Amino acid sequence: MKLKPLADRVVVKTLESEEKTKSGIILTAAAQEKPQVAEVVAVGPGGLVDGKEVKMIVKPGDKVITSKYSGTEVKADGVEYNIVRQSDILAIVED
Repeated sequence: MKLKPLADRVVVKTLESEEKTKSGIILTAAAQEKPQVAEVVAVGPGGLVDGKEVKMIVKPGDKVITSKYSGTEVKADGVEYNIVRQSDILAIVED
């Protein structure tokens, strides 16, 4: 199944959270923070959204930081994705 976002929506795949601290302590699942860094999988076309023109800035393959509890979680082919508005993306991570 292929996800094709509409309007200003972006499909992202959350990158794994750290399971260890820098000092080597292994964290339980409950102690791990919800990761905010994700990889863009698909981008909607943009266009007129709520009466305003939206130009899509992100592109597939970008690593981004999203709002902590934004978007809608979906599962496709056993993989979990999050569909967010472009405005829920706070930054693009550059290496």
